Amino acid sequence: MSEISASFSIKEWDENDRPREKLDAKGKNTLTDAELLAILIGSGNREESAVALSKRMLASVDHKINRLGKLSVKQLMRFKGIGKAKAITIVAGLELGRRRRDEISMTIPKITCSKDAFNLLRPVIGDLQHEEFWVLFLNNANKVIQKKQISIGGKTETSVDLRIVYKLALECGAVGIIIGHNHPSGVLHPSQSDKILTQRLKLAGQTLDIKLFDHLVITENSYFSFADESIL
Repeated sequence: MSEISASFSIKEWDENDRPREKLDAKGKNTLTDAELLAILIGSGNREESAVALSKRMLASVDHKINRLGKLSVKQLMRFKGIGKAKAITIVAGLELGRRRRDEISMTIPKITCSKDAFNLLRPVIGDLQHEEFWVLFLNNANKVIQKKQISIGGKTETSVDLRIVYKLALECGAVGIIIGHNHPSGVLHPSQSDKILTQRLKLAGQTLDIKLFDHLVITENSYFSFADESIL
């Protein structure tokens, strides 16, 4: 009996089971998530093909691509058959997907409601495991001139320098801003420090005639709007 191959390479599979060939012949939309992930992986391990390994990886995160994208290189390497090179390839591939989604979201011409601002910021900070503070700078037509990260914090908080926020606003000629930060805990309700920061930014903006339109607290799937709740 011949010795078992060290791994099941995609090129060794039946032609109908090869995701690369399937993508080439039938188009990317015909592939399952597992097949797309298998193309990134390239090969499986002694017991399973790349597709089978991909299915197992996806099952571990309830088949949620966003959750898979949160895994670090070290966490991905815990799966048998995933070495450092493959783990880095997966992280890079999913990050490109996230950035593409971010670019698409930037096609919103202007902000008409809190949901528009959420749709711009959620792809950037919604699924992070640490807090980040971002600002949307708006012109007098409520169109987004610029989107900028102001600070990065830990798992529970991030600090914000008001001077930096309004320096950037003046530089790009913004007449208004929308601020937003994420809560990795998933808790939507703003903290007392969130409320204090909001009032400080509002007062500072009034001095410069730059209006604070809203402050969003963002989680992976939802948000809290200070403006919608009339506490701005």
